[in-house]
Amino acid sequence: MVSIERGKTLEKQRIAVLGPGSWGTALAQVLAENGHEVTIWGNKPEQIAEINERHTNAHYLPNLQMAPSIRGEFSLERAIDRADAILFVLPTKAIRSVAKKVNQLIQNQPHIVHASKGLEQGSHKRISEILDEEISPKNRAEIVVLSGPSHAEEVSVHDITTITAASAEQTGALYVQSLFMNDYFRIYTNTDVIGVETGAALKNIIAIGAGALAGLGFGDDAKAAIMTRGLAEISRLGVAMGANPLTFIGLSGVGDLIVTCTSVHSRNWRAGNLLGKGHTLDEVLANMGMVVEGVSTTKAAKELADMLKVEMPITESIYQVLYEGKDIQQAARDIMLRDGKIENEFSIE
Repeated sequence: MVSIERGKTLEKQRIAVLGPGSWGTALAQVLAENGHEVTIWGNKPEQIAEINERHTNAHYLPNLQMAPSIRGEFSLERAIDRADAILFVLPTKAIRSVAKKVNQLIQNQPHIVHASKGLEQGSHKRISEILDEEISPKNRAEIVVLSGPSHAEEVSVHDITTITAASAEQTGALYVQSLFMNDYFRIYTNTDVIGVETGAALKNIIAIGAGALAGLGFGDDAKAAIMTRGLAEISRLGVAMGANPLTFIGLSGVGDLIVTCTSVHSRNWRAGNLLGKGHTLDEVLANMGMVVEGVSTTKAAKELADMLKVEMPITESIYQVLYEGKDIQQAARDIMLRDGKIENEFSIE
């Protein structure tokens, strides 16, 4: 277990990255370039072999030549052995089962970090809550969330990127900040874990809607409308869950919403775009070839909003399209014809 003061240089750390998808691979590359010892774990032997033998992960980041120091590992036990930090970059649905195994295998007290974005089906829990339940406090240091406006494709070519590390206590966030900071990848710290995770999860829903509007042929006015009112919905649910409303005007709120709703790199935007062009959900998911977190998050968020009695008309409309077969043109029309509302919901005293 390592702690650090802000601005201090962190000595070489052993990091286990769980999940060799595009984002896990990009983050592993950042860590390796920062001089840390990085192991990336996955459950596909052929993918691990490719990482070790060719130093590539062509299915996810075809243009990246990975650092030769990054070691691929098929054994979870070997991957996390003596790790100073374990970074979960897995689909939300896999977090709990892998965390259970990690808890059984941990030999020291590493920091637990996650860079995944979603809500668990059924329980509606945030990822840090899942990790807290499944990894005993005696087996770990702090749980830290790493989130914000970022695409693996851009981070891997050193585009300037700024994101947030959030933990209940600053020490964990400072540790992660020191792990990742360099001249193209800047990390800010935050203690509002609820707000950061809520913004990260729910922006994927709004991105599906933004893509759908583009697929239907609508332009910039519609894009601005859904992003702005989508942010209002995200803030509304987040505050009901205990988040600070100011978090949603930061990197993990409006920042992540902008990048996810406006970029062709976004799986959620692309999925929505295909829906808007008339494809079925089954066709869209088959075409993507990767997890589209916004689809399952829409269901979890809709159910959570119903439980908390929070009004989320955009989320409700997208849920109706995805899960009830509602015509997407009609969904857009119906949401525009709702009763008039006031705009500002929160006041900062």
